[in-house]
Amino acid sequence: MKVLIELPTWLGDCVMATPAIENIVNFYNDVEMTFIGSFVSIEAMKDHPKVVKTAVLDKKYGYLYKIAKELGKFDVFFSFRSSTRSKFLKFLISADSKHQFDKNKYINCHQVKKYNDFINDGLGIDSSPGKLKIYTQNQSSSVSQKSLLGINPGASYGSAKRWYPEEFAKVAGELSGQYDIVIFGGPGEVNIAGDIERLLIEKGVGNYQNLAGNTTIPELINNISNLDLFITGDSGPMHVAAAFQVPTVAIFGPTKDDETSQWMNDKSVIVKKNLDCQPCMKRTCPLKHHNCMKLITSAKVIDAVNRLG
Repeated sequence: MKVLIELPTWLGDCVMATPAIENIVNFYNDVEMTFIGSFVSIEAMKDHPKVVKTAVLDKKYGYLYKIAKELGKFDVFFSFRSSTRSKFLKFLISADSKHQFDKNKYINCHQVKKYNDFINDGLGIDSSPGKLKIYTQNQSSSVSQKSLLGINPGASYGSAKRWYPEEFAKVAGELSGQYDIVIFGGPGEVNIAGDIERLLIEKGVGNYQNLAGNTTIPELINNISNLDLFITGDSGPMHVAAAFQVPTVAIFGPTKDDETSQWMNDKSVIVKKNLDCQPCMKRTCPLKHHNCMKLITSAKVIDAVNRLG
């Protein structure tokens, strides 16, 4: 059975689609999957044992004609995206059966369940979503003498989701006696990670690594899988941590924790304020005060760490 899958664009969404993808694998005998999608999604998913081919999609519409022809014929096509561009791609793809995620149909539940319900409808089954699953190669064990604390101050969605570097630094400084610290971040988060590094140096903390902007997606996944504790905002790395059952404190501001919190990670604590303006789902604070994040103190996050045990 030849199955073509267009993956979600963002890392976190891609990870949350993995239970649905596993249901596809479990449904078909001898499935051969081709993954297409963003560079980030392909890098995260390319090591799945049932994948025979991957392709990174160019954003230009003209490219879609070319890739659709090159990919050839499939038995089934599933797209986890609902954009106009993806609808056009669906029209071009040659497949006996085609299914596309509709964000207006699958609502008011966790994103993992939305994706799984979409696949259930396409396959005509009623399967429950399992745990998140990321396949990786060459996982290495930590050589740190202490346990490892990862802090992830960034969020690609926008500044509204980001907690403050000075608060991250306070937490990391307080826990530096128990943990060696790893600072994570993508290329767009080098400055905020640098702010945290500077503040740690001012506190006399030297047992840290700043990896922001210096890891590939597979390296990011591998590094997170080796953590003993993760403190993060609502972000793609947060979902990676859930896939490996890493104890996590997740700091939520403008987004819906009932839809995008860690899936099936019993070692997870959410910290949020429950203000009247939450969740606004905006990339930047429309009220200009950013109190959903600003009012969360380092003490509250330390308390959440202690509750994890």
